[in-house]
Order: sequence, then C-alpha cells, then structure tokens
Amino acid sequence: MTATQGIGAWAQAQFAPMSGRHALITGAASGIGLATAQALAALGARLTLLDVNAEAGAHAAQSIAAESGVDVDFETLDLSDLAAVRSFCTQRPPAQVDVLVNNAGILPPLRRMTTAQGHELAFAISVFGHFALTAGLWPRLEQQPAARVVWVSSLVHRQARIDLDDLHSANHYEAQRAYNQAKLASLMLALECDARARAAGSRVTSLAAHPGVAKTGIGHSREGQPRRGLHDHLTDIAFHSVMRLLGRPPEIAARPIVQAAADATLPGGNLFGPGGPGEMLGRLRLLQPAARARDPQARQRLWEACERATAIPWERSPTDQQERGDTRHD
Repeated sequence: MTATQGIGAWAQAQFAPMSGRHALITGAASGIGLATAQALAALGARLTLLDVNAEAGAHAAQSIAAESGVDVDFETLDLSDLAAVRSFCTQRPPAQVDVLVNNAGILPPLRRMTTAQGHELAFAISVFGHFALTAGLWPRLEQQPAARVVWVSSLVHRQARIDLDDLHSANHYEAQRAYNQAKLASLMLALECDARARAAGSRVTSLAAHPGVAKTGIGHSREGQPRRGLHDHLTDIAFHSVMRLLGRPPEIAARPIVQAAADATLPGGNLFGPGGPGEMLGRLRLLQPAARARDPQARQRLWEACERATAIPWERSPTDQQERGDTRHD
C-alpha cells in the first residue's frame, strides 16, 4: 500500500488542501515523522524534511516527491547540536514556513549521554533543539497569516515529573525518567509558546499532539548498548512488550500529529490525541494536559532555562504579562 492509499488518502478525506503552504518536519526520515510528511504532501503542501540520518532522509524526500508530485527538500540536521541548529536557521532556512512539526526524538540510552554543550541527549533533541529551531524560524512563521507549530509529546507526560534544577538528569539518570521528562517539557513549551504568542498578538498558533503508542524504530537507539543488571533487562522487556501488544503502525499513530498540523479549527494552547482507554488509541480529540504541564510558573521557568541553554533570541518574542489566561479543553 502506498502512502497515497494509506495515510495520504485518509488526510485527503479529512482536511482541506494545503497547496501553497510549506511544512517543515523534524525526524522525518522514518516513523511518525515520515508518515506525517506523506500525509501533508498528499494534501499538496511543499515540504522540508529534517533528520540526522542523511541517507534515509534523502530517500524519503525523493520517494515522497515522486509519489505526490510536490516539492520536497531534505536537510541533514542534528538537533542535539545547537550550533548546527543556529546554522540552519541563519544560513539555509526555507523562505516560507507555514507549519513546523517538532517531532524528532529518541529513546534515551540506558547510560546517560551528553551533547557537545553538556546537555542530556534526549532532552537536548526533544526540548532544547526544538526550542532553538522554533525560535530561529519564528520570523518566518510570523510572516504567514495562519502559521502553526506542532510539538509532539506523549501520553507518558502524565507520569512525568520535571526537575527544573536538573534538566540534564545529572543527579539522577534513569532512561525512562529522562524520556518522560523530555515529553512533559515538550508539552509545556507548546502551551507556553501559545500563551506568549497570544499575549503578544501573534497570529502563530502553538499546540501539542501525541500519537498514543506508536510502533516505530525508536528503540533502535539502544542497539549495541550493554545491559547491566536486572533493571536494564526489565526495561527492555517492558518496552518491547508494550510495542508488540499495544503499538500501532506509524500510518495510524501519526494521525493526531497530521490533524494538529492540517486542521485549522484546532485551537492553540491544547493537547490533541487519541481519547480512548489510557489515551493509547480511540477517537482523536482535545485532551486535558496533566496539571504539571499547565503550571504557568513551571512553564515560565522552563522557557527561561531553554533561552539560557540555546542562547537564541526570539525575534518579537512575547513578553510575560502579570495575568495570562490559558485555553483549556477537557
């Protein structure tokens, strides 16, 4: 089954064409990012795909362009490298960005790894990298009449706790905890970004989406890592069991992300995903984020930490106001 017959046909039946719009998707060489790209191309959007895997990314771009007939560009980008993100945003950004899908992420390694800037790897990619990318592309987004930013979170944000004094997990590293924290932080940034945009009168919409349980190659990041002790083996068993029993293929799991990107009626400052048992599957709907994600003081502290870590100023960045309302939906 081709993409046009799969998620592309689903998207065409659901949403208005996106001809004339340009979408940029991170982590687009495989999994949810690739499925999202296929769907938006089927709607007629021009694409820029970003991924650290140059070979797979170039192949994805060629395949999508051949099948859909739209213009598809690919750029190699390592989101864990803030210097590379700055270079992309200043030296080779697309002239037009209508939709930015902050999708890239990894399953954190069993042993803590850090970037060149000393940041924990998973947090660096999902949070600091996407914050820097969004900041760098903000002027392009502001130029469009109805631009939107989609941050990919996860249902595990409900079990997550964020340590704002140790975002790098230097004091206590555990792989699942690091993953949960990164996904909670992504959701917090989505909500905070929209609140700040509204306060500044910006036309850019920011929202989050999560796929439920997606059966992708995210676990490949742990291949070749030594398992040390019972905890590591139990972590493996739990992960693969969930994927085998509950995981859905990317063409299905990507639907909430596609809808968040393509459906202009979805309001900003919200979380969108499957509304069935455990938010693992079911009809797509607006979801109530966990209380930790809605905490305005925690969100502000996280935002400020991201500004310090990335050192990328937001052009026309909204300033805080004493009172700032959050749009919330059950």
